[in-house]
Amino acid sequence: MNKEKRTQIFTRLRDENPNPVTELEYSSPYELLVAVALSAQATDVSVNKATRKLFPVANTPEKMVQLGEEGLKEYIKTIGLFNSKAKNVIKMAELLIERHGGEVPETRDELVALPGVGRKTANVVLNTAFKQLAMAVDTHIFRVSNRTKIAPGKNVDEVEARLMRLVPKEFLMDAHHWLILHGRYVCVARKPKCNACIIEDLCEFKQKTSD
Repeated sequence: MNKEKRTQIFTRLRDENPNPVTELEYSSPYELLVAVALSAQATDVSVNKATRKLFPVANTPEKMVQLGEEGLKEYIKTIGLFNSKAKNVIKMAELLIERHGGEVPETRDELVALPGVGRKTANVVLNTAFKQLAMAVDTHIFRVSNRTKIAPGKNVDEVEARLMRLVPKEFLMDAHHWLILHGRYVCVARKPKCNACIIEDLCEFKQKTSD
């Protein structure tokens, strides 16, 4: 795929949704960090249902530590892998207090050093909370990048590096959101909705659906 095509693709995605935002509900970098950590192998809908009750009670590392692991489990038990997530979120809160004065750090290295925070979670926080150029490649973005040929790669690291290099600079800040929403609602896993796709004529996927 050439640069001109990529530019057209992102221009259309931007025109359709000029100010894309994450579907996770949050009101501070810490709330976003917790929400993204809880969303691993879970839907944003299920995380939002839990955090609507959790955040009024514990929306800072200090309050999270006070709540404790068992207390936290009561709020997040409807989310997959809640036992290990509760352990990580409490440990994360303790380390944020100990190392960062209760503030969420603004570098990838410091973020991935926290329990339960991988590169993808760190990139979401850097991009969404701190407006840094970062690409959080999840299953949706990996699929869309490979299927459309915007930035094909064998693994998430390869796709991330290619997207950062190949997406035109003017679109980089919001590209993560456009791609994830496109993968979630249009370019879905089993049968992409090609007839409802605004970039269908630019996409290089060979097995396009016709109905």
